[in-house]
Amino acid sequence: MEIKILKDILGANEQIAAKNRELLEKNKVFCVNIMASPGAGKTSFVLQTIKALKGKFKIGVIEGDISSSIDAETVAKEGVPVVQINTGGECHLEAIQIQNALNNLPLADIDLLLIENVGNLVCPAEFNLGEHLKVLIASVPEGDDKPFKYPLMFTTVDALVLNKTDLLPYVKFNVDNFVKTIKNINARAEIFKVSCTTGDGVSEWAKWLKSRIK
Repeated sequence: MEIKILKDILGANEQIAAKNRELLEKNKVFCVNIMASPGAGKTSFVLQTIKALKGKFKIGVIEGDISSSIDAETVAKEGVPVVQINTGGECHLEAIQIQNALNNLPLADIDLLLIENVGNLVCPAEFNLGEHLKVLIASVPEGDDKPFKYPLMFTTVDALVLNKTDLLPYVKFNVDNFVKTIKNINARAEIFKVSCTTGDGVSEWAKWLKSRIK
């Protein structure tokens, strides 16, 4: 019974995700689903992406959190349209929530939509939102063993961003082994090494994203 219920939930989610994708493409909006564990630097990465691409694309943001609007308020200071989704305890965003958020965004005035998913390395991997790209942020302080502990997340993304590289001199993290592991389990994933604190590597990520949008 539990398996059937799960299939029903995921099946319904896929149907709504397909409608979201159709709406996005109708309005010529490219959508990126950004996932990570709490504290990996999702909001900082969103801000860096906005700064790198502002003037080239009209950007909108959907902020997902269990509670509060802190991140949405921070992003709104960049002068971009933002919608906050509070899940009230759920550890991921679902397509129905994105559908509601899309109805509250000026899609005709947006080229690039960034979705900051709820901080979690498990549930978000299973729920399609209608996005064009799935991006995972891993951070140096988390350790280099996360691909082994959360394989589904690491194998389903289109790009992997290793954030907080400025901390590499102070943290035990084997970058070469980490990259090798990612390539072994997800050969198609693009890998970017960035520091949202110093800005290192952000231009490479922005250049790649720009090419995907076009």
